Amino acid sequence: MRTNIHPEYREVLFHDTNANAYFVIGSTIQTNNTKQYEGKEYPYITLDISSASHPFYTGEIRQASNEGRIASFNKRFAHYKR
Repeated sequence: MRTNIHPEYREVLFHDTNANAYFVIGSTIQTNNTKQYEGKEYPYITLDISSASHPFYTGEIRQASNEGRIASFNKRFAHYKR
């Protein structure tokens, strides 16, 4: 294997902001942000969604809009009709 071509593999702190959950996972992701977690400083990445907040993993049922795209467009721009 060639040397000095692989990114650094290290533990990274991921923060799911929707569920306010933290995960320490090995990763090669690059970041300049760091944060203290359980007495140790980690590279820090925020996430919008993870297994802690995704409906598939949590079992939550979220109601999506029942309107189609055309009905939604017509409703939004109804006042422009001639």
